Amino acid sequence: MIRLGQLLKFANVVGDGAEAKFLIATGAVRVDGVVETQRGRQVHPGSVVDVNSGPAPVTLRVTE
Repeated sequence: MIRLGQLLKFANVVGDGAEAKFLIATGAVRVDGVVETQRGRQVHPGSVVDVNSGPAPVTLRVTE
């Protein structure tokens, strides 16, 4: 498992933790279809994370 903010940084969706915090706080991130507002939420294998910011939405599928 990985924390949501760390996942966004690892996938190069954001540049740093502050950017991840802002993106999550604005409601632009969904985990398994539900808006997530906690940067520290643990994301497990099999989860789908959708990020709707900027011109192109990003979908991440968490694997092992």
